[in-house]
Order: sequence, then C-alpha cells, then structure tokens
Amino acid sequence: MDQATKGDLRFLTKLTLSVFLLMLISTIIFLGQEIIVPFAFAVLLSVLLLPFNNWLEKKRVPRVVAILISLVISLIIIAGIIYFLATQISNFMDDMPRIKQQLDLHFRSLQKWVYQQFNITRKEQTKIIADATEQMKGSGTGVIGQTFSSITHLLAVAVLLPVYSFLMLYYRDMIRKFLIRVFEDKHEPKVREVLQESRTIVQSYMLGLMIELAIVATINSAGFLILGIQYAIFLGIIAAILNLIPYIGMLIASILCMLVTLTTTNDIGDVIWTGVILAVVQFIDNNIIMPRIVSSKVKINALISILGVLIGGALAGVSGMFLSIPAIAILKVIFDRVENLQPWGILLGDDVTRPQEGKIYKRINRIGHTQRPAANVKS
Repeated sequence: MDQATKGDLRFLTKLTLSVFLLMLISTIIFLGQEIIVPFAFAVLLSVLLLPFNNWLEKKRVPRVVAILISLVISLIIIAGIIYFLATQISNFMDDMPRIKQQLDLHFRSLQKWVYQQFNITRKEQTKIIADATEQMKGSGTGVIGQTFSSITHLLAVAVLLPVYSFLMLYYRDMIRKFLIRVFEDKHEPKVREVLQESRTIVQSYMLGLMIELAIVATINSAGFLILGIQYAIFLGIIAAILNLIPYIGMLIASILCMLVTLTTTNDIGDVIWTGVILAVVQFIDNNIIMPRIVSSKVKINALISILGVLIGGALAGVSGMFLSIPAIAILKVIFDRVENLQPWGILLGDDVTRPQEGKIYKRINRIGHTQRPAANVKS
C-alpha cells in the first residue's frame, strides 16, 4: 500500500471518528438535557459569581459563607425579576376578556376581507376553522403533557441550580486540578490558558448580556410609552428577554408585540410603529450595543452563531439556544490551542480576509517563490 492510499485511509478514519463523536455528543445532549441543562446554567452562574466570591474570601470571609452570600444575592435578584414579570403577566391576564373582545372585532374584519377577496363566505370560513380545530384536538393531551413537563423541568432547575452552583464554587480548586492533571504535563500551560480564557469569556459574555438586556428593555419601553401603547413596560421587557436568543429572538418578539398591540388598539398605525421601534432597536443593538458590550470577547461569525442557535434549540429547546453561544465560544478557545483542531477554530471565528489582503498575501507568496531558487543558486 503506497503512502497516498495510507494518507487517504487515515483521513477517512479521522473523519468517520469525528462524525461519530459529533453524533454521540448530540445524542447525549438530547437524551440527557434534563440533567445537562441545569448543570450548564449552574456552570455559567458559578463562573459569573466567582470574582465576587474571590473578593469575599480575600476579605477573610470563610469559603462556605462567601458562597452562600453570593448565591443569596444572586437568587434575590433573580427572584425580583421573576416577581416583576409575574405581576406584569397577571395585569395582562386581567385584561384578557377585553383583549378577546378586541380580537373578535379584528377577526370579523379579517373574515369580511377574505370574503371580498376570495369569495369565501363566513360560514365556509367557520367550517374550515372548525375542521382544523377538530384535527388539533387529538394533540390536546400531548400539549397538556408538554406543559406539565415544562413546569416540572423549571422546578427541577430552580432546585438544582443553587445546589450545583454551591458545590462547583466549593470544589473549584479540585475541579481545576483535575482538568490540569487529566492531560500530560507538557500540555499544562495550554490547559491553564484555556481555563483562564474560558472563564474570562463566560464572565464577559454574561455581564455583557445583562447590560444589553437592561439597555434594550429601557429603549423598547421608552419607545412604547411615547407611542402610548398599553403594557409598554411589559412588552419592552419581554422583547428584551427574547432578544437574548441571538438572531431569532427579536423576530419572535416583533411578531408577539405587534399581535398584542393589535389586540389593544383599533389604530393599525400603532401596530406598524411597534414594529418600526423594534426594528430600530434591533439595528442599534446589532451595530452599537452588541459589538461594544457583548462581542468584544466572543469572536464568532454570524453563520456559526445562527447554526449553533438552531442546533441548540433542536437539542435542548430555548435553553439550548441561550447556551449555544457561550458553548461555541469555549470550543473556539480550545480549538485555537490544539494544533490539530486549529482549522475548526478558524471556521468558528470572524476573521475575514479582505480582497486587498488576499492580493497582498498572493504577492508575498509570489515574491517568496521567485526568490527561493536564486537563494539556492547562491548557496
């Protein structure tokens, strides 16, 4: 067997193993998401709390007490946000009868438009909707089951999140030693560098997201208040929270806010202006807020970000969408430090070679190729 054939076999073997490993990891995430997702969120929370916890320990606060203080403060903040959202949702639900009445008016207007454009009577339209509703009834039990499962999952996360975070902060030295010792001694500097940079990226990303959330929610709410839209603060915060899901979240937020505005007003202009405000905020967020606050440390190109969000959503739902970006950022740090994986790090990054740079590189290569034979002749 010649060298070319052996090289092809080695390449096919590595490719097959890589594909198999990706499939295995995806299967593990999909099947074990109820265990992996709370643990992943606990990792993010513990990394975010680590600087404050270290500061407390430097003030000679015992580690257990320092961890408890940092966790209690973070849980109080999270509970406050949840309480605020719950009161806003409660106020929204109190107006549900009036919203339903408004929806009926819009529905009748839509039926009239359909009759004028397609000559389908209201009776025929009602029959089509009734048939569709009848087909969906079979899946009602499944929807109830999914809702119950989601509530149970949220309760499990609420219980496990502080427990996991406490244990990871308490045993962080042991975990770091394990991650260093599991590799050969010659790789220790790179492992330490990966751990340090991964921690920095996660902290920067999480802090940046919280700052971005506050800014976007403020701008959204201010714009809706100026328009005089009902539930302005509620819609502004919901849109900002959905915006945390990269690229897809703001599209969902725009549709949701425009639909809610449609149910609370008879002026179609308010609905249009709601979409305009969200589009303007999205433009400001993508071009000013996100690059300056969030993306300064997370250097991932848009294509990989979108694919990562979609794959994360398919594997672990909304939680997977949120976790996908920090996970990809950590993978890029690892790929950039491992020689055989550096091409994957290039694929994940956002370093784009401009046409002028490409010409310069070609010119340099051309000069190098023309000079080498001359050097050999002189020697």
